[in-house]
Formats: sequence, structure tokens, C-alpha cells
Amino acid sequence: MEIYRQENQDSLQKRVIRRDTDVTHLHLARRGLTYIPDLSRFPMLRCVWLNNNKIREVFRTSFNCCLTELYLQNNDILSISGALRHLTCLRVLLLFNNQMRCLEETVSELKNMQDLHTLSLYLNPFTQDPEYRQYVQHHLPSVRFLDRKEVKQEERRQAYKLFSVERQRVLDSIAFGRRALPPPTGRKASNSFTKPVGERDLRKRCTDSCFEDRENPSVAKSIIQFSIMNWTGTSTSQWNHLDDSSKPASDILTVKLR
Repeated sequence: MEIYRQENQDSLQKRVIRRDTDVTHLHLARRGLTYIPDLSRFPMLRCVWLNNNKIREVFRTSFNCCLTELYLQNNDILSISGALRHLTCLRVLLLFNNQMRCLEETVSELKNMQDLHTLSLYLNPFTQDPEYRQYVQHHLPSVRFLDRKEVKQEERRQAYKLFSVERQRVLDSIAFGRRALPPPTGRKASNSFTKPVGERDLRKRCTDSCFEDRENPSVAKSIIQFSIMNWTGTSTSQWNHLDDSSKPASDILTVKLR
């Protein structure tokens, strides 16, 4: 193991690097690496090529959080769990032709990557799952190119129907104007809000409404409450000035309709 570590460190030292902050792109492909050296000391690193090596494990401390492109294809990686979720700026990730077997674990690791638009996972064991592509499309909506193929809108809809059955059923049943019902038969539109309503008119309408509901039992019934203030009993400034104790009391008439 120490021999492999020394070889990996030598591959970095052979490159002419004056300052760590000068490194933005790092090419370490086809160097026989068995693990990823610590690259967190390069704060400006944006793109890393580690493809075509013999890497089996990926550690969280290997990369800084500002990385935007990561190429790990053609290795022997078994899992990326706990190693990449801090890379929230990642846009391109190639992981095809590795040995990853757990699809749920892999997708869960990538959920925080809101800018991830290019992802390649083919030639991993979990891609044999017939629902693999739909699962990735549903749980990673930002991905626009999956396994070198553009993700179509129709594919997203099918994936949504497959993995969000209940929500899709609700969406299919709701649309603008689809659930709007016509006015019940036999009931006319009321203009009660366009002009003042007297007490007699209100009582008459209440009586008519009750009879209509009895005649048409299919009409859905709900409780409606009206309150009317009897303004004749409201005290005026003249009564307050004369301190007239015989002023009539105000009444409130409340009517409930079902």
C-alpha cells in the first residue's frame, strides 16, 4: 500500500506547480492510481480527470467543494456514498464503467447537486435494472444529459408517473376549468350583493331557498349566515349630547341558511 501511495505522490510532484492556487485543471488519467490523492489543497481546482485508473474508493476529503467537473470513468469504484455530496457546484460527472451496485445509494449522494446537468453511469451493475433510467430522471431533475442521451420531457413525465403515482393521479384530475360545475338546475343567480336587502326580502329569499333545496335534493347544501344591523336603534350625536337614557337599543338580526 505504501508503494502505491508513493507512486501517486510522485505523479503530482512531477508536474511543475509553483503555487497551489494556480491549479484549476488537473489531469491524472491513465496513471495507474489505486486511490485518489488529497486534492483539497488546490482551492481553485475546477476540473479533475481521474479516468482510466484502478481507483476503488473515493473519500470526501479528496476534493474541494468548488469542483465543477469530475471524470472518474473506467475505474473500479464500488461506492461513492459519503464522498461527493459536498460538491454542490458540480455540473459534469462521469462514473461509467465502474463497479457500483446500489442505485438508490448513488442517486442519494447526488441529490444536493442542483447544477448537475451531465451524468454518465452506464456500464455499472445497477444499470441492469429496467427502471434505472426513469429512477435517475425522477430523483435528479437537473440532469439534462444522461448516459450521453438527452433527457426528453416525455421521459420525465413517464418517470413521474412511475415513481409518484399518487401525486400524478391528483395532477391528472385537476386542470383549469375541468372541475368547475354548472349552476344547479332550478336555482337562479342572486343579486343580493348589488343592492341593499331589507328584512322582509331576506326572509322571503330564505324561505324560497329552503323550498328549492327540498325540491332538488341533489343540490349540495352548505351553511350560510347573514347578519343585519338595525340602524334605527343606533345612538346619534344628539342623543349622546342630551344624555337621553331612553334611546332604543340596537338589534342584530342573524339568519342561517342550509
